Amino acid sequence: MITHRHSRNLSFNLDEAPLASGEVAIVGAGPGDPGLLTLRALSLLQQADCLVFDRLVSQEVLAMASASARRFYVGKASRCHALTQDETNALLVRLAGEGKRVLRLKGGDPYIFGRGGEEAEYLIEHGVGFRVVPGITSASGCSTYSGFPLTHRDFAQSVTFVTGHCKADGALDLNWAALAVPSHTAVFYMGLANAALISRELQRHGLPATHPVALVERGTTPEQRHVLATLGDVVEVIERENFQPPTLIVVGEVVRLADTLAPAMTRMTRRDTDADTVTQSDSTDTPVEMRRMVL
Repeated sequence: MITHRHSRNLSFNLDEAPLASGEVAIVGAGPGDPGLLTLRALSLLQQADCLVFDRLVSQEVLAMASASARRFYVGKASRCHALTQDETNALLVRLAGEGKRVLRLKGGDPYIFGRGGEEAEYLIEHGVGFRVVPGITSASGCSTYSGFPLTHRDFAQSVTFVTGHCKADGALDLNWAALAVPSHTAVFYMGLANAALISRELQRHGLPATHPVALVERGTTPEQRHVLATLGDVVEVIERENFQPPTLIVVGEVVRLADTLAPAMTRMTRRDTDADTVTQSDSTDTPVEMRRMVL
């Protein structure tokens, strides 16, 4: 059992073995807000000799690691990779071979569109011991901070997490008919570049142009903004408001609950300021004001 004591009167016990020399911990850092980090992730952060981290891991989370830990940035953006996936895999094996306690830190959850499974397979092939710690995935964190649930007994009895782009920029060949069903929420990760395709195929398979869509950019961070749109105007809204990655595209009736739930939520603010506003369009193209979340 590991016992931790920190400033701010935080103390906790975890029934787990310490991170061993030559071991890799594949850890989910959550969607951005450091308050969403798990205690197990925090424990491993403070034990690690080396951090191998992605682009979406927040600076606040990195600051919780030991100051002496070496840091290796391996972030990926569209057509712009600090290291290829093969190079990242090799780096993990090399650091473990040097006897380092290695933390592979990923935004969100490592097993939900995080390539954690691929890296675990590579570690097994090379005889490297590892453990995996889940994190709050972006779909859950971003929807909650935007004020709507992913499921609801009246509006959505199922939810699907969908990749919005394919390996090596291949064609996005999805089971569109299974996604274009009523009482369902579909969350598209990394889908901005294919927003037109997503909109077109969901409508072609039966969803109306008025079907609601939420766009959530940089969810759970101080820079979060979210907008309600529809399948019919989502591409226009993305272009007009210059949405940038990371942005989730959430399709489903549940997103309308943001109008009711978000204003009533206690704000988890980091600074004493009023929420910004951003002008958007509803399904009838009438200007409405949407509140921008300030965390």
